[in-house]
Amino acid sequence: MSGTPPDRIAQGIGIILASVVTMAFADAVVKLVSADLTLWQVFAARSLFAVPCLVALAYVKSSGLRLLSAKWVFVRSALLVLTWLVFYASLPILDLSVAAVAVYTNPIITALLSAVLLGERVSGRQWLGVLIGFLGVAVILKPGSDAFSWVVLLPLLGAVFYSLAMILTRSKCQNEGAVTLALGLHGAFIVTGLTATGVLALVGLGAEAKDTYPFLLGDWSAMGRQEWALMALLGVLSAAFFLGVARAYQIAPPQVIAVFDYGYLVSAAVWGFVFFSEEPDRLTILGMILITLAGFLVASRTAKPASGRGRANERVDP
Repeated sequence: MSGTPPDRIAQGIGIILASVVTMAFADAVVKLVSADLTLWQVFAARSLFAVPCLVALAYVKSSGLRLLSAKWVFVRSALLVLTWLVFYASLPILDLSVAAVAVYTNPIITALLSAVLLGERVSGRQWLGVLIGFLGVAVILKPGSDAFSWVVLLPLLGAVFYSLAMILTRSKCQNEGAVTLALGLHGAFIVTGLTATGVLALVGLGAEAKDTYPFLLGDWSAMGRQEWALMALLGVLSAAFFLGVARAYQIAPPQVIAVFDYGYLVSAAVWGFVFFSEEPDRLTILGMILITLAGFLVASRTAKPASGRGRANERVDP
């Protein structure tokens, strides 16, 4: 399709690697504060700091805040809010490395959705990658055993939301400014956090419900200098990594970027050890290796799309 910008694969890979290292650190901080703050506080307070950073960046770059399709930016933002909602909800219970592996089935899902929605064929090698990837997930999560927790379904659901958002970034929001996409997302976080807080205050849940799920149902906690400092740090970091992810998926094929998205797994394991002394067992390490191998298989490129379907870097009509 004429007018579609060329791919910049090397730049996209560099951006996504820097983004996932930053993202894993920020998620570790969220897990750290989950015992003291509510999820809705994190959403709203973090983004209150991120928005000025993004506006300042737009001013420095003199790029403005052009919005081409409010509808698709809104849908993309909603999908990403749902992604982080279900993922963060699992963090008080799951190890960071386990939650990370569950949500990082998304590169496999992204590759498959690229085939279905953007018209790329799925080869036998890619289907093998899918099978190996989900085998890796099974090795880590141990379904059917005493070690399995139904909470892992939350980050798995997050993987689906995230994959849909990344496909939408590529197909519907490719020409939107990355700053505009990041601002739309943080605006959605603020609205979600404040709305959920107001609804919970009106409902007036009992102490038992709040004590059972304090991160989701608890009252807005008083925030001191340290808590606001952490939210400011998270705001700057989230502005950086959401901007980076949006840009990486805009300028390079999602199947390629999705593979390097796996750097999050290693980063999450490192930060999990640093912050919480979490040490992945042998099965978890084996599962990570299988999932990474699967990602490389799934990312193998095919020569031509199916007849009558658009190429991966072409837009899909609404």
